[in-house]
Amino acid sequence: MNARLSAGLLAVALLAAGCGGNSGGGGGQAGAAKVGLITKTETNPFFVKMKEGAEKAAKADGMELMTAAGKFDGDNATQITAIENMVAAGVKGILITPSDTKAIVPAIKKARDAGVVVIALDTPTEPQDATDALFATDNFKAGELIGQYAKAVMAGKPAKIATLDLAPGITVGKLRHDGFLKGFGIAEGDPQIVCSQDTRGDQSKGQTAMENCLQKAPDINVVYTINEPAALGAHTALKADGKDKNVLVVSVDGGCTGVKAVQAGQIAATSQQYPLKMAEQGVNAVAEYAKSGKKPSGYTDTGVTLITDKAAPGVDAKDTAFGLANCWG
Repeated sequence: MNARLSAGLLAVALLAAGCGGNSGGGGGQAGAAKVGLITKTETNPFFVKMKEGAEKAAKADGMELMTAAGKFDGDNATQITAIENMVAAGVKGILITPSDTKAIVPAIKKARDAGVVVIALDTPTEPQDATDALFATDNFKAGELIGQYAKAVMAGKPAKIATLDLAPGITVGKLRHDGFLKGFGIAEGDPQIVCSQDTRGDQSKGQTAMENCLQKAPDINVVYTINEPAALGAHTALKADGKDKNVLVVSVDGGCTGVKAVQAGQIAATSQQYPLKMAEQGVNAVAEYAKSGKKPSGYTDTGVTLITDKAAPGVDAKDTAFGLANCWG
């Protein structure tokens, strides 16, 4: 969540697939309004589920769905090219999970100036009002929930915290990180934070980050992770060091693999989000715009739930049975 896909290759791919990779959602109807979905990557289960939601909604709304994705998380150039191609293809709206929340803004402005509604999914742009609307998890709340949980489990015991973050400059990563700190009741720079490493949400990088943190501070007992792949990487490193039973690992996402890891005790708790809802509601909003001219606006919270099988006092949560019934991937 890593070689860069060139803009030229993307343009060829879009043209070969009908200028946007029609996924079949609502496609084939003569004169059907078009909606585009641009995700950070196409392999992360979160974005696979998001695409599934968009396909389902596009079919129900009688729209033609066009899709594109970056080769890796942070591939802004590919997303810019995708926007340009979709605008040229005559889409009514574009749903996007921006990889670079600032650098993508000029391309979004051009699309909006051309009369295209642009909705951010999951990750807000900077500034947030660069898009018409945002359909997303409250990522600060997602981090806050696992921070509250970790604090309750520690029950006043001295904490040695490692934060395995996303990467600098990515809003969703900062929101989750800051939410965790608030939930745990500490501020940035608190001496209880003994190590911070970036992982780009990748499992192997999460493992390496955890190994580095253990070398720096062998007595770590709480690990915050940006997402479940990073958490599973951290678990691998902790297990190799014989510390997996004594360290509390918390995370965010709620994918099926992550919920199963909670069930297995590899992750203590995770904040579950709902990408299918984001995409469905986004497509519905574009369909309404195509029909009536009414533009979506503002922020729609698509929900977050703490998932754990070891409840902590004073922290609302659901068990893994609920998590598995509502997971993705």
